[in-house]
Amino acid sequence: MIIDFEKYNDGLVPAIIQDDATGKVLMLGFMNEAAVAKTQELQKVTFFSRSKNRLWTKGEESGNFLLLKDIKADCDNDTLLIKATPQGPTCHTGADTCWGEANSNDNFLLELEQVIIDRKNNPTDKSYTSSLFAKGINKIAQKVGEEAVEIVIEAKDDNKELFLGEAADLLFHYLILLQAKNFSLNDVVEVLKDRHK
Repeated sequence: MIIDFEKYNDGLVPAIIQDDATGKVLMLGFMNEAAVAKTQELQKVTFFSRSKNRLWTKGEESGNFLLLKDIKADCDNDTLLIKATPQGPTCHTGADTCWGEANSNDNFLLELEQVIIDRKNNPTDKSYTSSLFAKGINKIAQKVGEEAVEIVIEAKDDNKELFLGEAADLLFHYLILLQAKNFSLNDVVEVLKDRHK
């Protein structure tokens, strides 16, 4: 990828951040060559902060990182489009986006995934999801296994309510497992799309 850092006098190029799953534009920042390299190294979106006059990884203080999924230059090689998975709200005000929009594409699974991410990054004692993250990957994987067995058992009967309840439990715990492994539902969708070709 070629980026024209010399086009503007300050060596910075605009970087548009888009949620990889919802397609919503989350924020706009600026990057120099070092910021792009740091973003690729950390796999976390890093800007050059004009106010701090240094590299700044989004989320370094709040924990609301932007996990890098893809980075592309536009047709003039002077603006970047970065697709990322937000680990909580993007805006410093606490809003999902810097334009005050909800980061949603009307897909409840993606909304649920954002709630799970929030419980992971901002744990509370009252949250079942937070308690699973606290217990670690082995417990989370065990819960997915238990729910998988339970749905198999219910599949052999004709009780729609019990079957759908177990299907929901399995899907919920599966989403938690994906986040525990630092993957998103969209990562799995991309694998399925590749297989479909």
